[in-house]
Amino acid sequence: MIFNDLPMLTMMTKKLSWLSQRTEMLAQNIANVDTPGFKARDMKDVSFRELVAKQQGQVALTGAPRLTNASHMRGTVAVRVFKDERMPDRSEAALDGNTVSAEQQMLKLGETQAAHQMTLNLYRKQLNMLRTAIGRGSA
Repeated sequence: MIFNDLPMLTMMTKKLSWLSQRTEMLAQNIANVDTPGFKARDMKDVSFRELVAKQQGQVALTGAPRLTNASHMRGTVAVRVFKDERMPDRSEAALDGNTVSAEQQMLKLGETQAAHQMTLNLYRKQLNMLRTAIGRGSA
């Protein structure tokens, strides 16, 4: 069995790829902070719910337990959906039409780098756990 075929590691690999691409885009924004008419860009956030749904082949997750056997009791789950409370970028365009705010871009870059490091650490922990499980010990 190849470790990268495991769903959890596949999702982490996709997240790392998305974070790398976002870092490139934010760096481009920062590099063009003084370019007249340049519009700041960002990538659409990755939805963990959508990734899991795609991985399981479902259209959407309801949050309720699935019945895998007709004799099982139907369960209930109190699902609480958290809303994104982050404010969108409200930087006004400069007189030259540039919408890049260096401060906002640097904050986003820091968040992206922290998420990248966290995801990478989780990936390493998963691999070490799998190596230990098969008897090869952690590296």
